[in-house]
Amino acid sequence: MLKYDASSLIEQIQAALENNDIQSVIRILETLKSADQADIFSELNDDEKMAILPHLNPAFSADLLEEMEDDEVAELVGGLPSEHAIRIVDEMDPDDAADFLGDIPDFQANAILAGMENPEDVRPLLLHPDDSAGGLMTSEFLALRRKMTASDALQAIREWKPDNDDIYHLFVVDGQNYLVGVVSLRQLITSDPKDLLETFMDPQVIAVTTGTDQEEVARLFARYDLLALPVVDHDRKLIGVITIDDVIDVLEEETTEDIQRLGGAQPLEQAYLNTSPLRITKKRIGWLLLLFLTESLTGTVLRHFESELASVVALSFFIPLLIGTGGNAGSQTTSTIIRALAIGDIQIGDAIKSLWHEFRVGLMLGVGMSALAFVRALTWGSSPQLAVTVSVAILTIVIWANMLGAILPILAAKLKIDPTVVSGPVMSTLVDATGLFIYFSIAKIVIGL
Repeated sequence: MLKYDASSLIEQIQAALENNDIQSVIRILETLKSADQADIFSELNDDEKMAILPHLNPAFSADLLEEMEDDEVAELVGGLPSEHAIRIVDEMDPDDAADFLGDIPDFQANAILAGMENPEDVRPLLLHPDDSAGGLMTSEFLALRRKMTASDALQAIREWKPDNDDIYHLFVVDGQNYLVGVVSLRQLITSDPKDLLETFMDPQVIAVTTGTDQEEVARLFARYDLLALPVVDHDRKLIGVITIDDVIDVLEEETTEDIQRLGGAQPLEQAYLNTSPLRITKKRIGWLLLLFLTESLTGTVLRHFESELASVVALSFFIPLLIGTGGNAGSQTTSTIIRALAIGDIQIGDAIKSLWHEFRVGLMLGVGMSALAFVRALTWGSSPQLAVTVSVAILTIVIWANMLGAILPILAAKLKIDPTVVSGPVMSTLVDATGLFIYFSIAKIVIGL
């Protein structure tokens, strides 16, 4: 594993900039991989970045910027003279260039496109949303003909001279550009040079259309262990290819978004430190207010059972225990169901199966927790009646929380809502109010309030 001292390198770069020694800065950056260059470059302030960027080779700049956040790239390249920006974008992969051009004002994007050598490689990609297969694909790919021999195919690869390593699988088309098969580089190398591709290609090709959501694309890559995925139009003509490096970025983006939602906040569009405190506040305040209002239901339930609490004050001692356990049980279930939905373990049509599954889990968990709660209540000096109340309540609440946690994410998915919106904080808040109602209702029956 390559290691480097980021703080030391940044200090060296800043010292070189103070001496106006740009060549030393370039030499430092050249010792690093592109991803590490991007990390170091991102740590510099805007003035330092703009002092370096115009002096970098356009191809060097393109490789570095492709590793950085889209919003940061848009800000940096947007501040360069048009001529220099055009040279950098010309060196980018078409899909990365399209992502960048989609993040800057239209007039600026059109000016850059007008000056590019091959704008036709990028223009079609701008028509598709960033979070779709069309937004992920690149138009820079090699399509092999089914009547080619293995020798002809290898010669085509040599003449193409791909810039990346993503050529382990290549797609085969017919004379009208319809996708008909896929071959691996290993097959091309090991086959008889005179064999036609159609004799050993795999005709069962997994493909997606331009409108396929990026989450579905990532799911296909994971399910079938793909390194590349063809994108076709509605007539199944090959129009682009998505490679594994783009999908890794999608997985990181989707996971980050889900984790932020699981915490009860709207996801951030930019890197955390690049997002202003005001913007973060706006992302969080809506959920906090909603949770505040729903949590007030707990107070409403307590007021409704005020007389019962007054007559048996000891009931209040167990409130934190009951609602905490119920909230935790519900959060465990929602996390499990949300993840199962995300990776395809369960479908929307499995709602009843999931409900029955979690009922049984809740029953087993509840029996164990209720036994422990009964003993705990007695050791606190509670009456046997109160201990039974707490025990039965915790059994019921755990079952209820598990069933609620099973059905709500599936219901959200059915309504085309991200299931993560019913994650931990929301689930805990719902279980708090309903759990208290269950507790006091059982107390009225058992204790006879």
